[in-house]
Amino acid sequence: MEMVPRKNQSRAMRHMFSASDDTIMTKQIRATHAPIEEHVDVRPLLNVVQDIFRHAASLIPDIVQGKQVQMGVIKDDANESDLSDVLEISYHAINKISCEISCKCMMGGGDAHATAIGILGMLSSYSWDAKLVIALAAFAANLGEFWLVAQLYATNRLAKSVALLKHIHETLNQVDDLGPKFEAVHHLLKAMLDVTDCIVEFHELPDQYIDHEAPETLTASTLIPSAVYWIIRSIVACASHIFGIIGLGQGYMTSTTETWELSSLTQKLDSMNGHLQNQLAICRQHLDDNKQKEAFQTLQHLFETSHQDNIKVLKALIRCKDDPLPLSDGSTKQRVSIEVLRKKIVLLYITDLHHISDQEVVIFEQMYQESRQDSTRLESQYELVWIPIVEKGAPWTETKQKFERLQSMMPWYSVYDPSLLEPASIRYIKEVWLFNTKPMLVVLDPQGKVVNLNAVHMMWIWGSMAYPFSSLREEALWKDETWGLALLADTIDPLLFDWVTAGKYICLYGGDDMEWIRKFTSAAKSMARTLQIPLEMMYVGKSNPGQKVKRINKTIYDENLSNVLTDPTIIWFFWVRLESMWHSKLQQSKTVENDQIMLEIMRILSFDSSDLGWAVLSQGTVRMTQGKGDSFLKCLDELDEWKGDVNDKGVLTAMDDYIQGIQQPHHCNRLILPGVDGTIPDKIVCAECGQPMEKFYMYRCCNE
Repeated sequence: MEMVPRKNQSRAMRHMFSASDDTIMTKQIRATHAPIEEHVDVRPLLNVVQDIFRHAASLIPDIVQGKQVQMGVIKDDANESDLSDVLEISYHAINKISCEISCKCMMGGGDAHATAIGILGMLSSYSWDAKLVIALAAFAANLGEFWLVAQLYATNRLAKSVALLKHIHETLNQVDDLGPKFEAVHHLLKAMLDVTDCIVEFHELPDQYIDHEAPETLTASTLIPSAVYWIIRSIVACASHIFGIIGLGQGYMTSTTETWELSSLTQKLDSMNGHLQNQLAICRQHLDDNKQKEAFQTLQHLFETSHQDNIKVLKALIRCKDDPLPLSDGSTKQRVSIEVLRKKIVLLYITDLHHISDQEVVIFEQMYQESRQDSTRLESQYELVWIPIVEKGAPWTETKQKFERLQSMMPWYSVYDPSLLEPASIRYIKEVWLFNTKPMLVVLDPQGKVVNLNAVHMMWIWGSMAYPFSSLREEALWKDETWGLALLADTIDPLLFDWVTAGKYICLYGGDDMEWIRKFTSAAKSMARTLQIPLEMMYVGKSNPGQKVKRINKTIYDENLSNVLTDPTIIWFFWVRLESMWHSKLQQSKTVENDQIMLEIMRILSFDSSDLGWAVLSQGTVRMTQGKGDSFLKCLDELDEWKGDVNDKGVLTAMDDYIQGIQQPHHCNRLILPGVDGTIPDKIVCAECGQPMEKFYMYRCCNE
């Protein structure tokens, strides 16, 4: 069959390219659109079309090289029920357009614009995405038939006979020149599918989250009809080109002009795809914002509502892209569902990945393991879940290594992949629970109600004895506490318990002035010998212990000046625990004016904030005296001035009275507050004189 040269068609093509945005053509395109069919999901049909094009593309290299085509394993991924739904309303249209394409393109395509408008008219009752996929399906049926025969031509007699009738055999016998000609078709097919996939995605966006009057939606609505038209134009051009190739045996030669047409169409569709993808990205962002807003409101409602158990609340909070197993069990290293937390008291350990230290995890791990030693103990009836907050946009690959290292240290539950935690959950944690950067421990009762917004300080002070970690329990625990060595030092070292049991005097001291430490320990030992009292001393360093404290520890040990806390983690814990007492009291609105324990805590923190040393001396776990380094050392050096009062007052009272007497009325105390959870107290008074302290901002880098 002799093919009709398409010189006139090419000239028309160039004209249409220059007038692609012409108002008249736009009106023509829109005039064909009169949808009456209900919108149907065309994705299953598009998947079939993509499959045909993909397999056809994979056949070209072998066929053009004259090789026998290898039959691959067939994978049927199509959902037949979904495909049946769309075929039910499109089957006749597919066949009708397939015939239209064959008839028009076998005769050289005729007026490509008129053909495209005609096809749009035949699809007037369908949505824009359905028009597009049905037209592509019609073309895919023709293309698939051609390549199916080409694939089986060499090995199947029926295929060979069909090839003879369709003149495909002559094309396949002249394979040398086919590669470049099909390459242009292949590139255009890919561009057509890219734009089609984008348009289908637009129509798949859920209506409840899309504002149809938004600029990006209106822009897309303007671009899509034109894109549909140009894809159908491209279908006509591709079909004409392929029929032209088949006609090689009759002396028809596809010209450079035809190849240029396909390349120009490819460029045009690529450009359209870029614009549509930009609008789609904006729509997706707005859609995601609306979904997250709804999820945030859902969280607010759930936490304000009573429930029979905690599952609904926890599933809403720990949603990781709808992962059914969002948690990792630290004890078994297996992934688990939220169900493991049902009707349990749940402690949500919330941190980021920059302000959580190994020391913190180590101490937490010790407390957690101690609570699990006896499963019948009431204190063991809770579950701990680590929720690390990873900022969206931060490179997950860079922080994943630290996350996995910390996670491996934790025997409790943790979010399996924090990078998938929903933005609404992160927003709720930050805005409602006021998470900043400091680790916090939010406590949920078995019904999912928040009973303590931050129990991390309770955990540091009392460990699992703080169970069930509610605010009421915190108040009750403080009512039973008195200031003394038991509260200050707790169980930081087993030696303390032995010393208390033996009735010894116990001195805890700190600071980083090595000369003062030498003078102080020497004077303290001299006092003990003079007064004939059993004295033990323990160096507890400074808050944020660094290399300097480690060096001092070593010097004290080497020179046998006193006992030391050899583990830097325990030094860190001593100070964090003291800071937690301050936080806990602050949360209960306690001040140095109305709370004795708060006053004593402030004194120790003030001592640590200075550049001087400090010390406390205790016998037993309750009575204690304390002072700044210079005052305490002066008291020891001037032992002869007050030792006469020891028989009547006792050592501690005599020392305390003398220290109070030698303190200068003029002083300059400073207090470096531990990181405050979101608020800074309006007023802090001096623990020594009770006067309001001036407020300054300080930035410190202790790179020792």
